[in-house]
Parts: sequence; structure tokens; C-alpha cells
Amino acid sequence: MTAPTGGPVIVGADSSAASADALALGRWAAQTLDLPLIVAVVRPAPSAIGSGRVDAEWTADRHRAAEAVLATARDTLGDPPGVEYRVVASTSAAHGLHDLAEHENAALLVVGSRSTGPAARLFAGSTAERLLSGSVCPVAVAPAGLPQPPGALGRIGVAYVDTPDGRAALTEAARLARRTGSPLLLVTVVARGDAAVPFLLGDDAERAFLDTARETYEDALRKAAESVPGVTVNWELRSGDVVETLADLAEVDVLFCGSRGYGPARRVLLGGVSARLLRRACRPLVVVPRAP
Repeated sequence: MTAPTGGPVIVGADSSAASADALALGRWAAQTLDLPLIVAVVRPAPSAIGSGRVDAEWTADRHRAAEAVLATARDTLGDPPGVEYRVVASTSAAHGLHDLAEHENAALLVVGSRSTGPAARLFAGSTAERLLSGSVCPVAVAPAGLPQPPGALGRIGVAYVDTPDGRAALTEAARLARRTGSPLLLVTVVARGDAAVPFLLGDDAERAFLDTARETYEDALRKAAESVPGVTVNWELRSGDVVETLADLAEVDVLFCGSRGYGPARRVLLGGVSARLLRRACRPLVVVPRAP
């Protein structure tokens, strides 16, 4: 969640109620990591085709609307010193935030969830989902109506799987944990026996497979915990649906995960988990870019 160059935390704001949650999460991240905070609103860029006068009037109207969003953001934050407010012109919100993050060498991009989702649940719109495609830095999504302010629970979660992406998520989570003094909770989820495929393997073979898999996962969790110096690390192996189990992880301030994950036998964080978590997680989710 930190960048070695100390780049800023960037919050993408808009006119929805979800912006308040994104601003709260972004301010906490910037203060915790001792990084600059930039609040950005992306407005449509002028069209390359069309009436010059009409296009200019429409562009000016969109700029005024963006400035109004920034004014609301100032009021929401209490206009603290040192915060930058910017209007960015682009073809889409995701594209504009991508470009700004790359230009500023951002440490973190923060956006809110769509307000149409259930209370205290993420229901990420296209902006958050598109940000995950080729993002130059971790992307954090705040659930609608945060039940607790960021940092109140004092624990950092990691959806861990022993892959390059899982280890990248652990590294970023550990950096935040060192700044906050919070312990880490590493969670690996495996399918319950009744959720597996005994009709292919047979009941006995399936149980033997799950027992072996559990030993593999526990060993990976143990080694991962031992690999993080200077941080208290707890780990748990849980059974159930991967997305539902991780989405209900309410005892952490923030949950880190990789942008993709294929565990042993493709049982853990089986593809698309990060995207599905965006729509369901009850706590802020930080998706770490794919490891090179």
C-alpha cells in the first residue's frame, strides 16, 4: 500500500454518496502512511468531432460540475491543509485516474462503491473494475456506509494464497501494518468437502485430497507468517465458499488481495475472486497489481 518514492494517495471523487466513504478511506491511508493526498474529479474531455461552440459550452458546464464536486469534497474533509484538488479531463473516469496515478507515481488509488448496493457492501461500478486492469498501483475500494471508521478495528487482513500475487498482497499489507502497529490476519479459504467433486474422485479420494490440501495450505500460511519481520501475524484456514467467506471478514480494517490467484489444485482464490469481492466485501478492499 506504499510506494518507495512516497507518491501520493489519490481519491477519485464524484457526485455520488459513495465519495464520502472513499474520502474517509483515502484520508486515513494518507495520514497513516504520511503521504500527500490528492482528490481528483474526472470530467469528459472535449469531443474531437462536433460544433465548437456547443462543445465549448458543454465542456465548461462539465468543468463547473466537477468544481462543485471538489467543493463538496473540501467540505467533507474539513479542508485540511496540504490536500490538492484537481479536475482531470479524460475519455473515462478510469482512464483519467490511471493517467493521473501514473504521472504522480501514486502509492494508492481510492474509489467508492456504487450507492445502489446494499448498505455496508461493495457494489463496485465500472470505474473500480476498470481500474484493476493494468493499474500502476494498488486500488482500494470503500464499501458504501462504512460501519466503522478506517483504523478502528486494529487488524489488517490478507486473502492469502502462495502465489506471486498472494505474496505481493502480503508485502503491501505488511507495510501498512508496520505503520499502524496492527497485527496481520492471513486467511486461506478451502472448499468444504460437500462443495467438492466426489462424483469424479470418489468420497474417500476426495477426503484424502482435502486433507492433503489442508496440510499444504497450513504449511504455506505458517511460512508466510514467519516471513514477515516486525509484525504480529496470525493465520487461519477457513472452509466454505471463497468469495462469501472473504466478503464476510468483518474483523479487519482493510482486506488485501492479489489481482488474480490460483492456489494448489486451483482450489484457493480461483480466478475472478478479486472482481467478485469488489461487489460483496463488507470491509475496504485493496487489490494489489499483478506481480511481474
